[in-house]
This record gives sequence, structure tokens and C-alpha cells, in this order.
Amino acid sequence: MSLNLLDYDAEKLAALMVQMGEKPFRAKQLLKWVHQRGAADFDVMSDIAKSFRQKLAEQACVAPPSMMAEQIAQDGTRKWLLDVGTGNGVEAVFIPEDDRGTLCVSSQVGCALDCTFCSTARQGFNRNLSTAEIVGQLWWANQRLSFDAARLGSAVNDDTRIVSNVVMMGMGEPLANYDNVVSAMKLMLDDNAYGLSRRRVTLSTSGMVPQLLKLREDCPVALAVSLHAPNDKIRDEIVPINKKYPLKELLNACNLYLEKAPRDFVTFEYVMLAGINDQPEHARQLVDLARSVSCKFNLIPFNPFPNSGYARSGREAIARFRDILSNAGYIVTVRKTRGDDIDAACGQLAGQVLDKTRRTEKLAETRPILFQQK
Repeated sequence: MSLNLLDYDAEKLAALMVQMGEKPFRAKQLLKWVHQRGAADFDVMSDIAKSFRQKLAEQACVAPPSMMAEQIAQDGTRKWLLDVGTGNGVEAVFIPEDDRGTLCVSSQVGCALDCTFCSTARQGFNRNLSTAEIVGQLWWANQRLSFDAARLGSAVNDDTRIVSNVVMMGMGEPLANYDNVVSAMKLMLDDNAYGLSRRRVTLSTSGMVPQLLKLREDCPVALAVSLHAPNDKIRDEIVPINKKYPLKELLNACNLYLEKAPRDFVTFEYVMLAGINDQPEHARQLVDLARSVSCKFNLIPFNPFPNSGYARSGREAIARFRDILSNAGYIVTVRKTRGDDIDAACGQLAGQVLDKTRRTEKLAETRPILFQQK
């Protein structure tokens, strides 16, 4: 079975070179060819000895996920369904803006955390993605976008980044696939690979406290926390992991993480659910809750999906909520909904999941009563 070089960060690739009887510096050469130049054919690697290229061809490969489907929204957002084998597909989303291009990357096939307002969670869970399948989404996006830019006559070279930012906010909980996600992020940050700064790579978590504290030591990047509630009672219901790691414990972990983070604040993501967490009293509770943490708020209008049981908060409710936070001194943004016409917006990614948890079946059998708009 061929070794997929996308599975190897710099340290692991250097060790592999030694195992193959080569000098460790070969790892830097391969990183540049594979990640910076997008090479998947060893024959094009002209500064590598022909004998070593032959050895690589016999023992290794560069195998990113392949595209199953592509959708392009009216606002330019692009969603790709990528094949990760055995009938499973994950979704990656590219969001173009005037000053940046952001790729939303998945870390799992489905998700096991069961946040009640998330389409991905509703699909159930199959498995963790490998390092190759995670960083392969960035590899693939760069090739696809560069090809399209060249076709349209735009100049693309080693100094041009179409993907300038990566957010680990796609399908899955990144910290539940810790080792593979960290290895993939190290490649994103490596100057011999993608060379992104730690400020331009953001990991979003629902609150796996032990792994968050480990990330603080291993690979601190920008941090976003899926908060979504101003108190434990509501969060226990809509973000079930809160029962294991309640808000006080999570906020303490955020403060410890910030000691080594590349940004001096945490972004708290807050999905606005009509009648559930969007009332003025909820905003006032949130003001008090967050005083102990240097933070910004990103309010996210709920993006509907079939049979969700939730409704999006109205514009007036969102504006009122925003103003209460802003008047208390917090920086608050309301996320612009991007790609919702192709189900590419926050919370809508579903992919193709062969669910090992039988979550969909269980939901159909039990027909639970979900939260409804009040």
C-alpha cells in the first residue's frame, strides 16, 4: 500500500526520509513540491535525484480527496463535496472576499457531538478524517482555484495566495480528531508548505476542554468557541457537551489558551435561534458571563435546514441583541450569510455520511419534540 505524502507534516516526513535511506533535507524539498506547487507526479520534481523519484513512485503517492460535486452560489461562495472513500463525502467551502479568500475545512465525516441546531450533527457520525484528507481539502482547493484563475487569465504564482485563511469550521469537531487536525494545521503553518500565519488559521470548537489546553501547548492558532448560549441550562440542551465541560470550566480554559494564542481574544460564535437564546435577558446574561474573558462576539443568524425544529431570529431581535452587547463594550459582528442558496452557510454542511451511530434512524423512530419558535 502506497504511503500518502499528504499524511506527513515536516517532522514525520523527515523521519520517513531517514527510513527510506535518504537525508532529512529531502523532506523540505518534498513539502515544497507537494504543497506549494501542488505536484502529485514525482517525475516533475526536477531537483530530486531520478533514483529517489523512482523510489518514491514505487512506495508513495500524493492522493488528495477527489471531487464528487461542486456548487457555486450567487455570491461566489463555492462548495465542494469531496470523496473520502467507502461511500462517504465531506464538504469544504471557499468564501471569496475582496481582501481574503477563506476555506472552511472539515475534520470528520459527520459529527458525534449532536448540537441540536446543526445539520452536520443531524447526519450522524462515521469516522475521523486522516491528515491527508484534512490538508488535502486545502491542497485540492488551491489546485482547483488556481486552474480556474489561469483559465480566466489571472496570474497565479508562488507569491499569490487564493486561499489566504483557513477555518476549521466544517463538518465535525476538530478537537475530537486531535492528532490528525494538529498535523494538518502544522502543514498549513509550515513555511515550506502553505506558510499561513497562526492568525490566519482558526480552529472552532464546541468546548472540549482537555484538548483545548493541549492545543495551547502543541499548536496554538486563532480560537473560536461555539458558545450559543448565555447559561448552562440552555447550553446543556443545545450543545450537549456542555454537560461534561460547563461554561465556567470552558471560560477558564479560554483564558489559559489566550496566554499562548496568536490573537489576544477569543471569538464567541452565537447562533441566533428565535425564542431560544435571542431575548434581551439572554444578551444581558451573556454580558455578565463573558466579562472574565477577552473576547469578541460573532452573531450568526440561524441557517435553516429541513426538519430542524428551529427558526431564525428576526432582524429586530438580532439588532437588539447586538446593541446590548455593543453598549456593554464588546466588539460585535453579525455574520453575513454566505452561500445559503447552496446550503454552504454555517451549520448547513451535511456531506454524505454513512452513519455508524444510526442517529437519523433513531430520530425517525423516536420523533423527538425539538425546540420551536415561541
